[in-house]
Amino acid sequence: MTTKKWVYLFGEVDKAEEYVGKDWDKVRGLLGGKGANLAEMVRLGIPVPPGFTVTTEACISYLNEGGGMPAGMWDQELEALRAVEAATGKGFGDPKRPLLVSCRSGAKFSMPGMMDTVLNIGLNDQTAKGMVELTGDPRFVYDSYRRLIQMFGNVVMGIGDEVFESEIEHARNRAEVSTDADIPAEIWQEVVEKFKHLFFRHTHQKFPEDPFEQLRLGTEAVFKSWNGKRAVDYRKAAGIAHDLGTAVSIVTMVFGNMGNDSGTGVAMTRNGNTGERQIEGDYLTNAQGEDVVAGIRLTKDISQLRHEMPRAYGELLEIAKTLETHYREMQDMEFTIEHGKLWMLQTRDGKRTAQAAVRIAVDMAEEGLITQEEAVLRVSPAQVDFFLHPQFDRQARREARARGEMIAMGLNVSPGAAVGRVALDADLAENWAKKEGRRVIMVRAETRPDDVHGMLAAQGILTTRGGRTSHAALVARQFGKPAVVGVSTLQIDMGKRQIKVKGVVIKEGDLISIDGNTGEVFAGELPTSPPDIKDQWLLKLLSWADSFRRLGVWTNADTPEDAQRAIEYGAEGIGLCRTEHMFLKPDRLKHVQKMIMADLPVERQEALDALLPFQQEDFEGLFRVMDGKPVIIRLIDPPLHEFLPDHVTLFQELADLKIRLQHAPDLASIDALLLQVRQKEAILKRVEGLREANPMLGLRGVRLGMRIPEVTVMQVKAIFEAACVVTREGVKVFPKIMIPLTCHENEIRAQREILETVAKRVMKQRSMKIEYKFGTMIELPRAAVVADKIAQYAAFFSFGTNDLTQTTFGISRDDAENAFLLDYMKNGILPQNPFETIDREGVGQLMRWAVERGRSTRPSLEVGICGEHGGDPQTVAFCHEIGLNYVSCSPFRLPIARIAAAHAAIKDK
Repeated sequence: MTTKKWVYLFGEVDKAEEYVGKDWDKVRGLLGGKGANLAEMVRLGIPVPPGFTVTTEACISYLNEGGGMPAGMWDQELEALRAVEAATGKGFGDPKRPLLVSCRSGAKFSMPGMMDTVLNIGLNDQTAKGMVELTGDPRFVYDSYRRLIQMFGNVVMGIGDEVFESEIEHARNRAEVSTDADIPAEIWQEVVEKFKHLFFRHTHQKFPEDPFEQLRLGTEAVFKSWNGKRAVDYRKAAGIAHDLGTAVSIVTMVFGNMGNDSGTGVAMTRNGNTGERQIEGDYLTNAQGEDVVAGIRLTKDISQLRHEMPRAYGELLEIAKTLETHYREMQDMEFTIEHGKLWMLQTRDGKRTAQAAVRIAVDMAEEGLITQEEAVLRVSPAQVDFFLHPQFDRQARREARARGEMIAMGLNVSPGAAVGRVALDADLAENWAKKEGRRVIMVRAETRPDDVHGMLAAQGILTTRGGRTSHAALVARQFGKPAVVGVSTLQIDMGKRQIKVKGVVIKEGDLISIDGNTGEVFAGELPTSPPDIKDQWLLKLLSWADSFRRLGVWTNADTPEDAQRAIEYGAEGIGLCRTEHMFLKPDRLKHVQKMIMADLPVERQEALDALLPFQQEDFEGLFRVMDGKPVIIRLIDPPLHEFLPDHVTLFQELADLKIRLQHAPDLASIDALLLQVRQKEAILKRVEGLREANPMLGLRGVRLGMRIPEVTVMQVKAIFEAACVVTREGVKVFPKIMIPLTCHENEIRAQREILETVAKRVMKQRSMKIEYKFGTMIELPRAAVVADKIAQYAAFFSFGTNDLTQTTFGISRDDAENAFLLDYMKNGILPQNPFETIDREGVGQLMRWAVERGRSTRPSLEVGICGEHGGDPQTVAFCHEIGLNYVSCSPFRLPIARIAAAHAAIKDK
């Protein structure tokens, strides 16, 4: 029987393609992103150290079998190692010409720092001596040897990194130097021996001298790291499947710590913060790769490499151009320079901020690297959402600077404004954020992969060390967290649980504000200002998106101000104007309450006549702003008791008045209090008369219009009076009157007959003809089921998905979210919150039926959605799928809906 192939040399990418096909996504799924890209760079002729990859399938098999290597895998790994020996002219474990390798994780999707890597595998006492003889550089050799013991101890054996770091700090003190690079050879040799003792003390095992044992245990450790907490937390946050596994790439070691003609770094082919078309990165001379990412030493900007090692810098620029052109995407590259020779150790699609993602997509389309459709698909709705978040108020920022509250400045590596309480470790940050609901800024010397759960919970991240390609920067960009790193003036005192900067002491739990746009750090809380989406690249991208989408994008707006903002954000109409919101303004509420309290029809009519001019004025304002665009106006929906004081509050107020009445000092006070008591008692009586056991399913919507038609008659009269006024001004008006909560065709038939009579009367009186439609909200399951009958009297449907979800699930949203819904999602009972994303199988099926059945009666039936689901990307895709005409959402979610609708249309093609 043929043994399955578990291991591929970097030069065998063609064999991988024979196995999975020439689909690069599948190749990445087999070899992992790192292994696939190393192999592809070899195919492109780019200098990559010889090596091989153990597949993700091997990892999955290993984990499924409870930790046993799959049959034949280890033999294939040894065979591949022999091929690497032949390619390098070195021997694994050979003291005379020792081959050293790294053992690196690499899943299909990039997960920076979330899984494990071990460098310098193959070093032991004998090979170390051989390397000293070969290189004549004992400092380099013993620096590399201690790194192996440290990484192996941490990654493979689980020894805390601080155990080793404490010893290195002692070594710096003994040598009287400030950086690791300046520690001399003899002290590194002492550190190696101390590390061996620490290894034995914590594991009760000797550090393995056998290079093959090091490689086997390193491979297994990388496999196991797939299920490590930080990797699982990262995958949950990034939406990466848990069954993909990680590949393991075994790469010949090249060394950046061999002197000042050697170095190591990370570079991006474009600026990951702004998207500018210029190489960005950090590097260190005489160092190994983890020094750059961990922020242990102060890195240099990649531009300085031009002067230190011009030849290597020139090669790096050419390779960057080659890789970006080949992958048609911004690349994040890792490199090492050994005695002036450039080696590429990784390339992958670069992590970037939301602003950078948009600019890079637009620029690449305009450069001809990708199409406009690809550019739109490369920007996620979540990235567009970032532009809609508040930023720090400019005036408040200036005032804070003037007061001396701007306490520090660092590198602005991930934009956005964040305010929160200082948390000095990841566990506390997560606990405060998730369990106590606090806003948190996580403050660390530098973040490590083990901190990811705290980073995800925090509002923002602040570190004292690290550069633009540090772990903190990459993770912050990935998840849209504002971050400022490299604030060297900030001192963290973990003993006192406080930070100190410029003489200012900030204790854990105190508020600070960080600005990832500028790198500024402020003591206290800065106020924020509304977002501004006038970014030129975003506007261009959204214009492309608009040209691809088929769904209309409308807005929910109740005031001219909301409507104007919505127009600026791309609204093509108003999908929901809630007229009851207009009633709640103080100058109108008194008339509404008078109408509710009226005992006689004439009193009710007087109150409604007083309300009409206000309603008309509101509609005129909306029509003027929406000139030429449709406006759907929902007639009164909530039950009347919502416009009166709360029942419990009335009881309390009445009790207070009666107590004051007992202690009134004079007759005038008694008379005044008696009047108030009678008024409160009258209101309480009416409130009690209107009380319902389940008001959500009671006298509201169309039922209220049927019971008290004078209310909806007044509203329709105001709509058409307003339409006639603005039409005479030259404004184009398209009012659509929506009757809410219908569940039977007779309801809408009867209500429409009354209201259409009013509309025609107004138009006749004003000698005007207005184009209009009557429609209904589909928010009850029965309405969806009998949509073919309702469509006889409705020219349009609009799904009220909040109520439709409540009535389909038989739950109250507020009660459910406070009681059990979050637990349902946490425990996997429900895959997601049905009030945030449409439940396709239940609510979605009702929507599909309503569309199909409604259009079977009226083929021209216009159908949209006006709940807040309309701004949810997954729901937008579903609305496209079932053939809706438009989605409607709040103004601030319009750009998200526009990009999501474009994604749906492009993918549908």
